[in-house]
Amino acid sequence: MTNSFTCTFTAEREHIDQMGHVNNAVWVQWMEAIATAHWEADALPEHKARYAWVVARHEIDYRGNIREGESVVAETFIPDAPQGARFDRRVDFRNAAGKVIVSARTTWAMIDIQSGRIMRVPPEIAARFSAS
Repeated sequence: MTNSFTCTFTAEREHIDQMGHVNNAVWVQWMEAIATAHWEADALPEHKARYAWVVARHEIDYRGNIREGESVVAETFIPDAPQGARFDRRVDFRNAAGKVIVSARTTWAMIDIQSGRIMRVPPEIAARFSAS
């Protein structure tokens, strides 16, 4: 069982590239948007005030796309325990038929806001987002 979080994204005119579908950069923006929404929804207020996250790496598989007016349901979850300061997050985007058309694994690093330094992910934070 994972602590997953879902959002729906709809392709608007500004998201569309010259090929007539969602631009790859938009998928990355949506990955960040759902990760941020998950953090905002599930993190404790004192954690949100003290810590921030930065991306260290994206790995994305594109297996399909959507066009203007179409929507995807994005699901994000943390598949593994954190490794020091790093925390991997998966995001799967499903089209209207339920098929995963974009799948990503992003490595995030935790930052102590006051010092601006990368830090180990505290166990109490990992527990709120990891498999239970």
